[in-house]
Amino acid sequence: MAESNSKQRGLGRGLSALMADVSDSTTGNDSGPRRPDLLVPIEKVTPNPDQPRRSFDEAALDDLASSIREKGIIQPLIVRPKSDGYEIVAGERRWRAAQMAQLHEIPVLVRECSDTEVLEIAIIENIQRTDLNPVEEAAGYKQLMEKFGHTQEKLAEVLGKSRSHIANSVRLLQLPPEILAYLREGKLSSGHARALITAEDPVKLAQKVVGNELSVRETEKLAKAEATNIFKESKAASTAKSTKDADTKALEADLSANLGMKVLISHKPGQDSGTITVSYNDLEQLDTLCRLMSSSS
Repeated sequence: MAESNSKQRGLGRGLSALMADVSDSTTGNDSGPRRPDLLVPIEKVTPNPDQPRRSFDEAALDDLASSIREKGIIQPLIVRPKSDGYEIVAGERRWRAAQMAQLHEIPVLVRECSDTEVLEIAIIENIQRTDLNPVEEAAGYKQLMEKFGHTQEKLAEVLGKSRSHIANSVRLLQLPPEILAYLREGKLSSGHARALITAEDPVKLAQKVVGNELSVRETEKLAKAEATNIFKESKAASTAKSTKDADTKALEADLSANLGMKVLISHKPGQDSGTITVSYNDLEQLDTLCRLMSSSS
């Protein structure tokens, strides 16, 4: 068994540094495959019991196992030491495929990680999957912000996404369960869903979009036409809405994305005062809101 060739890093090194090894071990980099710290017996490596990902595509695992039989494991797994061996931090797919390929030893990079960091990495690794649906992606962002306190700016930096992408993604969670189901099933795209967020009756509109297989552009036009009809039917209400400037709307969107709840700002014309309304969907969201307000006091 090879001796460790790199110094194990301690805790508190920050999200960006924490993810560097994981990104390299998952995708590789310009310098080629990473040199493992150790080759360990595969039976000494166990998966993380708190891994949020529970399902693995069998066909994809078969393909990966075939590749491993031919070429071996190119990028080592990230593990942390346990009393009776090692626990996977990142790379469970490779571990499963290696078992199918009947490998006796697997290459690993050994890192000291806390339980919190392991869960954090698992969530981020799942977000980076190409087969993730928009709801799973949005839920991952929200969990990272609520559980670990990461800002949209920090997530954008670490994940290589734009801040607006993360904000728009989290906003999708405000949609009714019926629309979220369409997103999970692939009947609607993120673009469709964004167009439905401001609709008066998003579920009815979504059903029309799915039933007629409308494009994103057609959905946007339909949502805009609906808004125009509402304007004509309720002049007083629409007049009040029209006084809301672009900056206020942008602030509403930012607050909604950060909280994961719908936020409305009502600013009295000509005055410095106004009201902020936060809408929660369940008692769990109410508890989250109360906790955030208490911690900021």
